[in-house]
Amino acid sequence: MDIARRVAQLIEPALGDMGFELVRVQFTGTTRRTLQIMAERVDGVAVTVDDCAEISRAVSALLDVEDPIAGQYLLEVSSPGLDRPLTRGKDFARFAGFVAKLETVMPVDGRKRFTGRIVGLTEDGAIAFAPEEGGEIVVPFSNFARAKLVLTDELIKAAAAEQG
Repeated sequence: MDIARRVAQLIEPALGDMGFELVRVQFTGTTRRTLQIMAERVDGVAVTVDDCAEISRAVSALLDVEDPIAGQYLLEVSSPGLDRPLTRGKDFARFAGFVAKLETVMPVDGRKRFTGRIVGLTEDGAIAFAPEEGGEIVVPFSNFARAKLVLTDELIKAAAAEQG
C-alpha cells in the first residue's frame, strides 16, 4: 500500500470525528518530501486557518504514533480551494455543470486529457463529461486519473452564493 493511501486510512476517522472530510492525501518529493492533507468541513462552511491548525495537530499526533513515513517530511494542511481537485464520485455530482480538467488512465476516444463541463455521475458511478469540443464521454471511475475544477466567473459566483 502506498504512503498516501495508508495515511488516508489512518487519519480519515479522526477527521470525521472533528467535523472534517478528507479530500486528498498526496506525498511528493525526494529531497524535500511533503505530505499534503486537503480537507473540507462537513457543514460546508469555509475552512479557516484555525481549522487547518487543528487538523495539523491531530494528524501530527496520529502520524507520530503510527509512524507510516520513514525519515523527515513537511506536513501541509489546506482546504481544497475554489479550483479544487475532484477526487471522489460525489465531487462530480456536486460540481455538475462546472468546467473542469479531466485526465484518464487509459485513452478515451484516443485522448487522455479533456477540458469541459462535468455532466455528473451515471447510475453505475461513472463520470459523465462533456468536452469543450462537443459530445459527451463516460469515464468509468477505474479509468479516472485526476480532475480539477477550472476557476471561472461562474464558479466564483456559485462559491460566493454558497457562503451566503
